[in-house]
Amino acid sequence: MKIPNYSSIAQFQQLVELKDYRGPTKKEYVRYVRKFAEHLQADPATATEDHLREYFLFLRQKKGYSRSPMNVAKCALRCFYRECLHVEGWTVFEELRIAQPEVLPMVLSREEVRRVLDAVREVRFRTCLRLMYHCGLRVGEAVRLEIRDLHNTHTDQPRLHVRNGKGGKDRYVPLAPVMVGELRAWWKVHQHRTWLFPSPGRGWAERAHSLSAAMQQATEPMSTSAVQMAFKLARAQSGTNPAATCHTLRHSYATHLLEEGVSLLQISRYLGHASLDTTVVYTHLTHVSEARTQQALATLYRPAQA
Repeated sequence: MKIPNYSSIAQFQQLVELKDYRGPTKKEYVRYVRKFAEHLQADPATATEDHLREYFLFLRQKKGYSRSPMNVAKCALRCFYRECLHVEGWTVFEELRIAQPEVLPMVLSREEVRRVLDAVREVRFRTCLRLMYHCGLRVGEAVRLEIRDLHNTHTDQPRLHVRNGKGGKDRYVPLAPVMVGELRAWWKVHQHRTWLFPSPGRGWAERAHSLSAAMQQATEPMSTSAVQMAFKLARAQSGTNPAATCHTLRHSYATHLLEEGVSLLQISRYLGHASLDTTVVYTHLTHVSEARTQQALATLYRPAQA
């Protein structure tokens, strides 16, 4: 059924465009309000709190919505009623509880990370994936990197500027000089003025004499799907756990830093977490921290015996 162009939805669309949300988030927010209008078969601005309460029950019990889409529906409709229509007094958003999963993220050992990255055949994908592990980057953050995001590369403390990460936040992540050298060598391959990982585009062989020439003329960065496919192929070839994904490199980065004694607060900043509680999960993924605790307890116990 085609949804009429309700003025309230048009008003909400203008509101989300003013927000500093990412493009996909804006689309999803408007889409979920439209879905509610379709369910209601009326302008959502005319809905009561009971209508909304019944709709959430419908999504959970009849449609079988899982945690993630349920949470998007809640956030979108809460934004629509509270920030767009300025509705007050409704408690339905607090009543709707969406439990967070208590699933520990997958982490690869250092040897497994080395094995899967060594299995990546193309240098453009191998360099990108190595940087993702080296800096704990999300795949979307890695492919969007620009040359200007490399800072202090001629010093012994180079840094990477991650722009507009999750939640629209910027952060700085330290780089090892050897990684800087690897990125320099990669840039010399394509010499694009803007992108660190330019896309050659589809059918590049018909437009350029070489992959390097195609990348030099790129108008957009490499796609996330291309990097994910390269990781998937390398994972299969190396015999790595089939459940591992590009994001597993980020979890492995955090866990391995923790094993090396880097503070939890520092790791949280490198990952761009909004709360330290999000980073604490990595303490459950390392045996080294527990071993160090045992050593500390033994040290504390000795004076008590004297």
